[in-house]
Amino acid sequence: MPRFSANISTLFTEHALVDRFAAAREAGFRAVEIQFPYDFELDKLVRARDEAGVAVVLINLPGGDWDAGDRGLAALPDRVENFRASVPLARLYAEALGCRRVNALAGIPDSGQEPEACHAALADNLQFAAAEMDLAGIRVVVEAINRTDVPGFFLGTSAEALAAIGRAGHPNLALQYDAYHMTVMGEDIVATVERLVDRIGHVQIADAPGRHEPGTGKIDFPAFFAALDRSGYQGWVGAEYLPSGHSADSLAWFESLRA
Repeated sequence: MPRFSANISTLFTEHALVDRFAAAREAGFRAVEIQFPYDFELDKLVRARDEAGVAVVLINLPGGDWDAGDRGLAALPDRVENFRASVPLARLYAEALGCRRVNALAGIPDSGQEPEACHAALADNLQFAAAEMDLAGIRVVVEAINRTDVPGFFLGTSAEALAAIGRAGHPNLALQYDAYHMTVMGEDIVATVERLVDRIGHVQIADAPGRHEPGTGKIDFPAFFAALDRSGYQGWVGAEYLPSGHSADSLAWFESLRA
């Protein structure tokens, strides 16, 4: 059975962020991930991690101004300086938290941007981030996000994300495979993970439709988890869903696997 981490940016939000580490551990998770930890004092996050006794297995690189509509910076030709300035900050947080995966979000280019300029910026930025993080033993993962929830996101399929990784050409890059996003995009997630397992550096889950906990939608999670096992996937599977109620009441899927 896969190893599961709790994304404490979406789970246990009934608590302050520093208290979610302990809430996740109390629920049985041995690892957590955080989307954007940068608004929080690093020493407090480290202390909360240590006191809860959990690992931090994934953070995102800074994604720009979320309130203004940014959803990442890596594929934005006019924001290259912003992206590259964000990499040392992400490395600082990742190293302090003992985190060995960082996710580089491609973002939503302006409609007037030439696609080739976006592809070139993305490749250069991924290469830059991968080289910088490699010095600290941290792997950069690249995620495709469905264009129903996030219209205009530059990478919408696994094939597009892998093409970007290939163009960047750095060995410290891998695919972040989100079962929810790729189900919305129409991918066969079982066949895809079995085919691409050697390219996958992190996995995330939520049910579709709705992006709630497993069991609330149509994804066959027993088949998906079995495919991960058959394929020999050794990484973490992040529970990055929006609980349909209280977080503690959304964990029947997890508890059944631990029984």
